[in-house]
Order: sequence, then structure tokens, then C-alpha cells
Amino acid sequence: MTSPTASVLGQIGLPAPVRELAAKTWDVLIVGAGHNGLACAAYLARAGQRVLVLESRSRVGGACTLEEPFPGVRMSPCAYLAGLLHPLVIDELELPRRGFAWTPAVNGLFVPFLDDSSVQLWDDDARCEAEIRKLAPGDVHGWRAMNDVLRRLRDALRPSGPGDLWIGEAPAREQIEERIGKDEEARALLFDWSMADFVERYLADERLQIAYLGQGVIGTNAGPFDPGTASIRFHHASGRLGGMPGMWGYVRGGMGMVSFYFCDAARESGATVAAGVPVSRIVPNEGVELESGERIAAPVIVSNADPRRTLELLGAAADPAWRKQVERVPIEGCTVKLNVLLRELPNFIARPGLDEPHHYGQINTPLTKQEWRSGFAAARRGELPGHLWCELYFQSVHDRSIVPAGRHTMSVFAQYVPYTFAHGSWDERRDEVRRLALHSLARFCSNVDTAVIDTQVLGPPDIEQKVGLTGGHIFQGECLPPYMGANRLSPRTPMPGIYLCGACTHPGGSVIGINGRNAAMAVLKDLRIR
Repeated sequence: MTSPTASVLGQIGLPAPVRELAAKTWDVLIVGAGHNGLACAAYLARAGQRVLVLESRSRVGGACTLEEPFPGVRMSPCAYLAGLLHPLVIDELELPRRGFAWTPAVNGLFVPFLDDSSVQLWDDDARCEAEIRKLAPGDVHGWRAMNDVLRRLRDALRPSGPGDLWIGEAPAREQIEERIGKDEEARALLFDWSMADFVERYLADERLQIAYLGQGVIGTNAGPFDPGTASIRFHHASGRLGGMPGMWGYVRGGMGMVSFYFCDAARESGATVAAGVPVSRIVPNEGVELESGERIAAPVIVSNADPRRTLELLGAAADPAWRKQVERVPIEGCTVKLNVLLRELPNFIARPGLDEPHHYGQINTPLTKQEWRSGFAAARRGELPGHLWCELYFQSVHDRSIVPAGRHTMSVFAQYVPYTFAHGSWDERRDEVRRLALHSLARFCSNVDTAVIDTQVLGPPDIEQKVGLTGGHIFQGECLPPYMGANRLSPRTPMPGIYLCGACTHPGGSVIGINGRNAAMAVLKDLRIR
């Protein structure tokens, strides 16, 4: 099945003149057509609600969309890999029928080291154990124990089926504690340990420890030695996509296809989606005002915008206590995303070759523990670190449809960079960041200079401007333990008829879709609609 939304790369335009849309009767307005807003729209429209989605940009999908950063090349500006996309949403919104397909990244995580050793952390236990035994034979038992506590916690909190605590209202601490029971390791993993605590508890080889450290800070403005960062590792290992616990993979056509399929589902169910219609004000119980001056009325407004942007749209109508709750959540991003066009894949010194098993999974270029500490401290001072931690993805090795013949794409997700430089601006220093990122890769690769054709660099302010995420924070606010579970923002707000559906709500950030479903179910419950 061909996706109508994908056929125009999400640039769906206006279904009717704004004046006509404003004259219609709507039950629900959704502000923002990110993937969660589109999922929310699909569920509400299926329940018989008259739904209008208003997207300020010309293209739907938010951070999970598809663009052409280079001629003939399709890439998502921010999202790159699927893993936490919820099976229930995939099933209920019939994504496979719409064309959704993905390739599990069973080759796992490849990590080269500066001493020319390396490890391929396969998503197959036997193959991975063989790699561990070769690199650090004394850590095999600890590696098993480390994976086992992740598995126990996932099975306790996120079993397959209706017992999954990601579905519905956020669980209270007591509910989580009851699920965990007497498993003190699982409790510490979820609430207390730093990522360094986690790896050092189970692993002795420092190379193996630093291979994993980045998995505890993804998108998080915290260092791997900060309490609670181990929970980030659990969050990203808690998916059940395709019935494969903890697995991540490449969506055919690119990650933006997920949002496009949600848009197709919403429109097929009767929702109206309008792009290029910026909202300037949300008025509780009444509707919204557009930047162009028109007013569109509806008793229910669901914001897919981040909570700080939602505060701005509400203005004086925002509840003061709720405003304080929103402002308590840190929302300054520390990541830089590079979208890179290549002549050939990177040639890693530790495992030479231009078409190797590691190119089919994901790759980390690690930092030493001292580099982690100094790099995070530098970014907090508004400076660039000596090297960036980089995570690499190659969509083109799985999907040749997104790139011209003889070319490859590389998505680079790197930390840490400052949102605001102590000296200079992002416009002035963007090329310096590009050189730093590529130099950080070149420590491990022999062909970076000759392989790279072109690079798009998106720092936190660029992500903020391009996607609309305040602070450039990819998860609409931190996902550390103090801001998760019942402490995360609720879809329901104190303002009458105002709801949230984005990553700022339970269960948190990434391309999940269940946030949008949870918000829709809250709206329908409050409207007493099954």
C-alpha cells in the first residue's frame, strides 16, 4: 500500500482554506502534527470525534519526519532508529497494512577502541558472549548478570499485553515498587544508579565499561557519573518491537514513515490534518487563535507541542501551579545531530572493511572516563569538549531506496554540546562543531576525510528552530527518574479542556506513539466515550 502522506514527504498542505476550516464545528483541536499528535488524532477520530490537527510547519511528523537534506537523499532530521514504538499502537492503527516494515538491527552495537581492539555487542546472546569472552574473558559472568537485571526489570514493568505499565495513566512509585518486589538490583537500576555505577558493578574491563557508558545519557543533559542515568539505559532497552525484547531496527523508507503512517491512519479515520497553520494562542474552553488572525473553536485542545511552548500559547490562561510544575522540568538539550552523505562507509581501523557486519547495526565511538567528565563539564560552561561521543547509524545499508546509487547515509548522534556558547553563536561555530564531530570519528576510522561528501549539522538551537522543541531537547524534557512515572506531566492539565500528548507525558521520550494513545484515552474517558 502506498502512503498518501509519504508520497508528498509529509508536505500535505491545507485540505481547505483556513476560513472554511474555521467555519466548521470541531470537537477536538490538536496543536502539532508530531507522531504522537497524529496517533492521538487517529484514536479520537476512530471514536467519532470531529478532529482538526494544526501543524505550524509545512511538513508533518515533527522530529520524526523525512526531508531531503541533499539532492535525492531522504533522511529524518532527528529520529533515526525504531525500538520503543509500541506494539499496541502498531496493531491498532494497522501500520503493517499501511506499509510499515522494519529490519531488526541484530548486529547490535559495535565499539572500536583506541588500542585497535573492538567489540561487537550482538543482539544474539551466544554471539555476543563469544565477543565478550575474546575481549574480556573475566567479564562473561558479569555481562550475563548485567543483562539479566535489565530483563527482569523489563518483564516486571513492561510484560507483553495489557499489564504493560506504559499503557494508560502513569504508575505511582508504590505501584512500581510492588512490581519490582524484593529485586534490589532492579530498583537501583530504575531509581538510583549512575550509568558508571551500573557498568562498574558488573564489568571489570575498562574498555567494556566505556563501551556501554553512552547508553545511559542518550538525549540527557547529565553525565554518566550522575545518579539516575542508568535508568536511561533501561528506558531504551525496554521495548518489545516485533516481539523482540530490547531490539531496535531500521524502518523501511526512514523513520519519518512512522509519522506518515499515523497521518494516513488519522485521515482515513476522519480527522482533518492541516499543515502550514501556526497557532498563536490557546484559549481554554474556546479554541485557538492562529497567527493569521482567525479563530477556530473547539471545547477540547490537545497540545503536541512541548510543555514550555504550550505555556507560551496559553499565556495568562495557564494555571500558576501547573506553570511551576512545567518549569521545574529541565529542557535544555545537549545533543548535536549530523546527517551525512558518504561516498563509502567508514573504514574502522580496528576492523577494516567497507561492508562489514558492524555497518548493519549501530556504532559507538567511545570516550574515556576522563573525556566523559571533562566533555560534560565543558558543555556546561558553554564550551566544546575535546572529543564528542558519537553514535552512528547507516540507513542506506538496509534501504537503498533513500539514496542515489553509489552513495550512503550516516546519521550521527553526538554529545555533549552547549545550547548557548560562552563565546560566539551557533551560526558562527556550526562548522567548528562539524569538524569536531568528524575528527572524533577519525580517531577510529581511516577514511573520514575522503568518504564524506556533505554534512548537515543540527545543534540544540537548530533543532528548536527546525522542529519546534524548546531548548532543542529531543524528549520534551529530561527523562531521568525525578521526571518519570507519576512525576512526568499528565495528559490532563488543570485548565478546562486542555490536554498534552507529547513526549513530555508518560512514558517519556523517543518514537513510541503510546503517549498519543494515552492522551486520546484520557480525553475519551473525560467525555465518557468508549
